[in-house]
Amino acid sequence: MTEQLKGISVFVTAVEAGSFSLAAERLHLSRSAVGKTISQLEHRLSVRLFQRTTRSLALTDEGAIFYEHCLRALEEIQAAETLLESGKKSVRGRLRVSMPALYGRMCIAPLLTEFAIQHPDLKLELLFSDRVSDLLEDGLDLVIRNGKLPDSSGLVARKLGEHRMMICASPHYLRQHGEPQTIDDLSHHEVFNYINSGVPHRWIINGEGDKKSEFVPKSRMLMDDLEAIADASIAGFGIALLPCWLIEEELQNGKLVRILSKDLDSVYETHAVWVQTLHLPLKVRLAVDMLVSRLPTSMN
Repeated sequence: MTEQLKGISVFVTAVEAGSFSLAAERLHLSRSAVGKTISQLEHRLSVRLFQRTTRSLALTDEGAIFYEHCLRALEEIQAAETLLESGKKSVRGRLRVSMPALYGRMCIAPLLTEFAIQHPDLKLELLFSDRVSDLLEDGLDLVIRNGKLPDSSGLVARKLGEHRMMICASPHYLRQHGEPQTIDDLSHHEVFNYINSGVPHRWIINGEGDKKSEFVPKSRMLMDDLEAIADASIAGFGIALLPCWLIEEELQNGKLVRILSKDLDSVYETHAVWVQTLHLPLKVRLAVDMLVSRLPTSMN
């Protein structure tokens, strides 16, 4: 029975991954092991589950029917395990989390690492990427996202906290070039801009009431690394829009100064997002509860 359940798990992972290679990566198996397991499952069922070519992997009609029933069965098993875990308060298994690279490294990873140390039976897998991860396609239990969330059915989000993006410069730069008094004055200054996938980041500035304005500042210095922009600003080379969690120490010791009005700062919310399920796994629920309790409600 154990081998049968293993075969079903490998089959479902292969369907969701879209290839044996990706399924092997997610299951930490070799590609040949995945292929052998699927072949054994097909032999036992006396049906072909996949139509295989060198470039694609597609379910047969029988495979699609079997997949639907396997999903329901696995959901019931997961629900039963979750109920038992809740009773024992035991966190076990793998927790796979994706998060923005720099924010994740500085703010989220230390907390989740501490969480894993508190639960020795938990295997923690952290992925750092600024691309928007797909929970199902990437086999994730949880993703951390900054900013406005797109409308997505089948997903659940919980707010973890919020942080500010602020316009700042070094005292040395301001002594040399003067301090801008308005947003329009920025066009006469050296400004750093963050780029992601070759696209300049739009600055979002609060206006009167709830109005916000978005613009890309005139800039001849573009970087795809916020730490590099912060370092260049600290060195006195220009003005930048930076997150408070990155430059908190520099603001306190005077290496950077917030310029223009604090009212112009944009506030970004941070959310934990997971796939909607009847019974949320204990490892996910406790990890999210910990992040909510440990991350500042508002980072200024």
